[in-house]
Amino acid sequence: MKRREFIALVGGAAAWPLAARAQPTNKIARIGFLGSATAAGSAQSVSTLREGLSALGYVEGKNIILEFRWAEGKYDQLLELVTDLIRLNVDVLVTHGTPGTQTAKRATNNIPIVMAISGDAVATGIVTNLGRPEANVTGSTFFLPELNAKRLELLMEVLPHVTHVGALSNPANPVSRPIIPAMRAAAARLKLEIEVFEVQSPSDFIGAFEAVAKSRVNAVAVTEDGEFAAGFKTIAALAVGNKLPSIGSKEYAEAGGLIGYGVNILSLYRRAAYFIDKILKGSKPADLPIEQPTRFDFVINLKTAKTLGLTVPPTLLSRADVVIE
Repeated sequence: MKRREFIALVGGAAAWPLAARAQPTNKIARIGFLGSATAAGSAQSVSTLREGLSALGYVEGKNIILEFRWAEGKYDQLLELVTDLIRLNVDVLVTHGTPGTQTAKRATNNIPIVMAISGDAVATGIVTNLGRPEANVTGSTFFLPELNAKRLELLMEVLPHVTHVGALSNPANPVSRPIIPAMRAAAARLKLEIEVFEVQSPSDFIGAFEAVAKSRVNAVAVTEDGEFAAGFKTIAALAVGNKLPSIGSKEYAEAGGLIGYGVNILSLYRRAAYFIDKILKGSKPADLPIEQPTRFDFVINLKTAKTLGLTVPPTLLSRADVVIE
């Protein structure tokens, strides 16, 4: 064999594996979903995530597989569940809520993590910088302390006679830690008294409202928690049953609460599909700035207002993004 032919042969053989690696592998991406709440309570959010992925060309069973694990409000099970997902060699982990995100980040620093939603990612120590996370975490976050403080202001605008607010809070959820101080500060400015009622699971809802009924509370504020979200209808019914006006997220008012103010959770789940797509196409989480919602919806449930015998000023109705009749 001539020397030139030999060099060409060796060069071609060396280049072949590189060319082979550059060809599409038709690999099916495996996405792990770590849910802090229940499958039933998160059904609409998951459906929206699927719609977002479908719009980007992902078809389950063809080029993507979704693996779900649900803690059902038992945060001490999150580590076991995420470890199970890691064993499956998932390409991306999707998390709902701060407890799940914190657990996932502790469990792996290699697998990309997409926060579908999370409380303040900086305040809770998930990342140090939203613009450049410098971690294996990206997605969406929002400032819950300020959001819950704003809800007290709206409550006072709708119901100026309110003087004593009961806040439902889950002490097991780390996102609650900065929320309550922010609500206390807002309450002091508004000359409101605020009382915290701790709830860790749906089995605590009735007991919490029994305690509320024994206090001087004349309104209820529902803070963020996966278990609360799954039980919004129950909480709203208990508030109405105790003749108490209540405020919470947008979805809470849609479930029967009097007032809702917050981000559109479904839009954030659809946005999670964007982050998943970017990562599967080669982007690193550290290069994808964590986003914050810029729109907050104000919802008034007039049906609930009528049940409670309350009149909402027309000026506030005109400001609402959604009025439920």
